[in-house]
Amino acid sequence: MTLKEIPSLRIGSLEINPPIIQGGMGVRVSRSGLAAAVANEGCAGVIASVGLGDYENQPASKFVEVNNDALRQEIRTARANSKGVIGVNVMVVLSNFEELVKVCVEEDVDLIISGSGLPLDLPKFLNGKDIKLIPIVSSVRALDVICRKWKQNYNTQPDAVIVEGVKAGGHLGYNMADIMNDTVTPLEQLVTELVEYTSKMEKPIPVIAAGGIFDGADIAKFLKLGASGVQMATRFVCTDECDVDIEFKNAYINAKKEDIVIVKSPVGLPGRVIRNEFVEKILIGGAVPFKCKHHCLRTCNPKTVPFCIAKVLGDASKGLWYNAFAFAGSNAYRCTEIVPVKKLVDELKAGIIENL
Repeated sequence: MTLKEIPSLRIGSLEINPPIIQGGMGVRVSRSGLAAAVANEGCAGVIASVGLGDYENQPASKFVEVNNDALRQEIRTARANSKGVIGVNVMVVLSNFEELVKVCVEEDVDLIISGSGLPLDLPKFLNGKDIKLIPIVSSVRALDVICRKWKQNYNTQPDAVIVEGVKAGGHLGYNMADIMNDTVTPLEQLVTELVEYTSKMEKPIPVIAAGGIFDGADIAKFLKLGASGVQMATRFVCTDECDVDIEFKNAYINAKKEDIVIVKSPVGLPGRVIRNEFVEKILIGGAVPFKCKHHCLRTCNPKTVPFCIAKVLGDASKGLWYNAFAFAGSNAYRCTEIVPVKKLVDELKAGIIENL
């Protein structure tokens, strides 16, 4: 196989080659710098919309406006620096979900990726525009619910679907007990089930595998299972162009396998993080008192949760580790150096060629 023979990920009119979507990482980890660099290599670059604005220092009344303006600027900057595919990840759980989606539509992004809840009403925001809509699910059942609702209410279906396995970084769409007892369905099986389900549809939906995918061999494996492409996030943290502070990247470089642990997030979901002193504290029930004036997450009750996840992740993105931690995938400890995006993508392409 040669470089020209690597299969493309085709999502409607979009062609992505190599077939890699860079996962959206919040808060302020994957912004315009990373998204543009990834898109320039033929992959899809993705901006994470959560918490982009400097809202911490603004009154509650400015929360929506500040984050809208920040997202708009990131999209425009990415566009100015790349002619490739640029997308935005917008989490359903965000209290300003609708406003952020509207900005994406106004700015004509190529695709909108949405998880952390079921994006049942996402198509209503398009206003006739050809923007690709890609939900993130963790089961056939979840995709079936979305497809039925979209067909019934909007006479449409997802342009692609990302199925995220339990080895992903950040918030995980699985039960904590199942994760700890290792009873979660493996990603390989999930992909096979989703491919079978989507192949029977009137218009087949490309299935994109995500969660724990680290190298070209992993990508080739899921392509052989019928996936049309993959989403990768963790590998892109340790690149020169990733928008996060160098200390965040070093947390990955310095991590050992045993440092990758699961915590309970205020969002109400398990989250995979890199162990540090703050993680040790919260694992034994520690708390960091805070006052919430923005209520950025629909599922967060500031009166009962032990810490503010938005502040924790915002501080981490700045390399401020006191009462903060970094989200990371299960293979983050395998990152050993910080490289240019081009070098990483070239390595991934070589691995695909070698293993397909």
